[in-house]
Amino acid sequence: MKALRLGIALAVFAAAAAFAAMGRWPWSRFDVPVARPIEVTPAAPIEKKWTETADTLRRGETISLLMARQGVVDLDFTGLDPSFSLDPRRLRSGLVFNFRRPAPDSLPTHISVRTAPEQRVTFRRIADGWDPVVEAIQWKAEPLVVEGAINNNLYEALDTHVNDAQLDDAGRQRLAWDIADVYAWQVDFTRDVQSGDRFRVLFERLISEDGEVRFGRVLASDLKMSGKSLTAFRYEGGGRPAFYDAEGNSLRRAFLRAPVQFRRISSSFARARRHPVLGITRKHQGTDYAAAPGTPVMAAGDGVVLRAGRAGGYGNLIELGHRNGITTRYGHLRGFARGMRSGGRVRQGQTIGYVGSTGLASGPHLHYEFRVNGVAKDSRRVELGNGSPISPAERAEFERERDRLLGMMRGEAMLAAE
Repeated sequence: MKALRLGIALAVFAAAAAFAAMGRWPWSRFDVPVARPIEVTPAAPIEKKWTETADTLRRGETISLLMARQGVVDLDFTGLDPSFSLDPRRLRSGLVFNFRRPAPDSLPTHISVRTAPEQRVTFRRIADGWDPVVEAIQWKAEPLVVEGAINNNLYEALDTHVNDAQLDDAGRQRLAWDIADVYAWQVDFTRDVQSGDRFRVLFERLISEDGEVRFGRVLASDLKMSGKSLTAFRYEGGGRPAFYDAEGNSLRRAFLRAPVQFRRISSSFARARRHPVLGITRKHQGTDYAAAPGTPVMAAGDGVVLRAGRAGGYGNLIELGHRNGITTRYGHLRGFARGMRSGGRVRQGQTIGYVGSTGLASGPHLHYEFRVNGVAKDSRRVELGNGSPISPAERAEFERERDRLLGMMRGEAMLAAE
């Protein structure tokens, strides 16, 4: 049997060898295709069938003048839906309009303008006029983590460690303000920062479909100040976003430490101070925050407007009444926010007025007073109370979100070169 099998195998092998020698096979071969270079003819560049130009609304200019400059005289903005945000009476200078034409010397057929960060309005020419369409601008949120040393102030630290590719100057300024707002109840960044303090912040930047980049929001932060760690995690409990420490205690207090974004403290609370205008020595019963004219002034806490008007050396003054016999005063204002009148209610952080130099003021600043039962206290040293903790019903969800943000902060930090 074995001899028979061996014989058959030898016969098959001999036959195969014979066919190979003749260059022929009795069965189909499975040929492997050989890759050959393919000549590709470069595609002709696509030529745009239109021309695009941009024009900017100038200071003191009406939208009609801008349109006339572009050859558009039949577009009426007065009857537009309010949702378009194109009220001709309220358009700001610097607004950019884009015009599309079929040829450089023809009239526009499409006009588009960004009326809000998330909205663009496009006008398309039709037979009997213009057809307006509101388009939503999509922004993609991208998380970034940055850390570094704070050697002088927070803004300079961010300006050093956040480069232009990550955020532009305006974005870095917004980031600094938002971090200051997160810790508004715990940290006075003009007084508490020491050399060697450090920061680490997780924030979102937003990237539009056109590649534009802007600051989004702070998600979490960790400050190392004087050997202590101050952590903050954003959590939307009850539909209202707020910041909490790792244990779930709210960072919010009954009063802001400072009710304005300021450049420096020009004069502190003092028992005796030489008045810069009157030239006499007397008590200074508040804190003066130097800031640019027109800088928004916020309500330090929830309360009721006791008075809003002219008040001697204070100039334009707002006084708020709060719980437990506490009142706050805001002096030298350039003007008041809309709706500020006696008896009106305000919320903490709400804009109530604007920095000015009315009354006995040597320059633009906010004079801020904190009084308890009529007695002036140093607002930078008073106890602001404890924050409300996360409710038991939300604790598990908060801890999951805290751990997620903490993991992002630890795993994606872009270490700054020291």
